[in-house]
Amino acid sequence: MRKNSVKNVRVNAEVMRELGNIIRGGIKDPRISPLTSVVAVEVTPDLKFCKAYISVLGDEKAKSDTIKGLKSAEGYIRRQLASSINLRNTPQITFVIDQSIEYGVNMSKKIDDVMAHDNANNKESIED
Repeated sequence: MRKNSVKNVRVNAEVMRELGNIIRGGIKDPRISPLTSVVAVEVTPDLKFCKAYISVLGDEKAKSDTIKGLKSAEGYIRRQLASSINLRNTPQITFVIDQSIEYGVNMSKKIDDVMAHDNANNKESIED
């Protein structure tokens, strides 16, 4: 199975959906932030490894605590994933913090600041 085959895309989507459900409803670890979401999942073509990109709304402490909680619950998550998805192999999951949402919000704020500054300069030049 190639990396971008239709089957791999479907497996990625299914694993992402199930991981989101498991993290939201199945884990009782207080370290895991309630504002945690699975942004993307990449399962290798041999179904042995999985990289899950996690987004956590909060400060750096909340992010590090959430990753620690997810790593400690990896066995439980993998067992739940195996029972809900019928795959030949249940992948070993690696959790990675995804910074793309924060980066996008930060860039949007910078663009808005530049646009506001540019509009203020245009109004001053028109009034002169």
